[in-house]
Amino acid sequence: MTTTVNNELNPGKLLQLSGSYWNTCTLHAGVKLDVFTVIGEKKLSAHDVAAQMKAPERSLAMLLDALCAMELLEKTGDLYSNSIVSSTFLSKSSPKYIGFMIMHHHHLVESWSRLDESVMSGKPVRSRATFSDDAKRESFLMGMFNIAMATAPGLVPTIDISGRKTLLDLGGGPGTYAIQFCLHNKDIKATVFDLPTTRPFAEKTIARFNQQDRITFQGGNFLVDEIKASFDVVWISHILHAETPEDCHKLIKKAASVLNPGGMIIIHDFILNNSRSAPLFPALFSLNMLVGTDGGQSYSEVEIMDMLDDAGFVNMERTPYKGPMESGIITALMPDI
Repeated sequence: MTTTVNNELNPGKLLQLSGSYWNTCTLHAGVKLDVFTVIGEKKLSAHDVAAQMKAPERSLAMLLDALCAMELLEKTGDLYSNSIVSSTFLSKSSPKYIGFMIMHHHHLVESWSRLDESVMSGKPVRSRATFSDDAKRESFLMGMFNIAMATAPGLVPTIDISGRKTLLDLGGGPGTYAIQFCLHNKDIKATVFDLPTTRPFAEKTIARFNQQDRITFQGGNFLVDEIKASFDVVWISHILHAETPEDCHKLIKKAASVLNPGGMIIIHDFILNNSRSAPLFPALFSLNMLVGTDGGQSYSEVEIMDMLDDAGFVNMERTPYKGPMESGIITALMPDI
């Protein structure tokens, strides 16, 4: 018993947790500097990589060795190569590249370092201007695309929208989910509704999948602007967590107002359990919303169900789906007239 207690009281795990941001910063540097793309499918020396990157060989070799220790690179003699994971997800030549999302995480570091300030003030420390420049906006939007592309192909087939003809992807960003719903449901036509600044990214992504004839973009602020037309399905993915409870109620009521009788709403988000103390990722994501938004947070299943009930929805259901970052899905229907 004493040995067990002593092991549990060992500070090593706490110190490892406290210093784990070193790993994060090393990964971010590798992606930001395009190390994995430079190496590609080749085996290169530190001298070769440094020459291509116009970086000092000494410091570059230190980064490469640390990435090897993290098993993101492999080293044979003096030559470095990508691991399977890195060549698949961290090289820009791969269709499964997730570097935009990693760069989005990088842009969040400064605000997370001031979490204590947000806790004490109850207000965000990250300015909306953080994402006003093109590079950061691209990292955010295409980061959303990275994550959605890793999730949507497996998620969409789990939702039965057969017999329905029109879908609204509300706050849909680059339109990844609208695209996947159209690819999986041959009779669906979709509308992506998001801020006008999102249009170039959405149209580029829609064209990439040859869905221009089936997906249109409608620009606007979903809290204040009119949504034109009515729909059989409204898809709301990772939107509620950025809004206050009051605005979530408003948004869900707005979705109800554009749904045809018998229409379906599908909410995909990081959903907390009803004690709000788990799962881990939604709980941490709530803090991300604290430092970055005016009133956003992760919501529990019962909170979302109450919002749907308040908007007049029926047949509310939590589906069995569990996403790679512990996201979940709740569906509900508008009553038939």
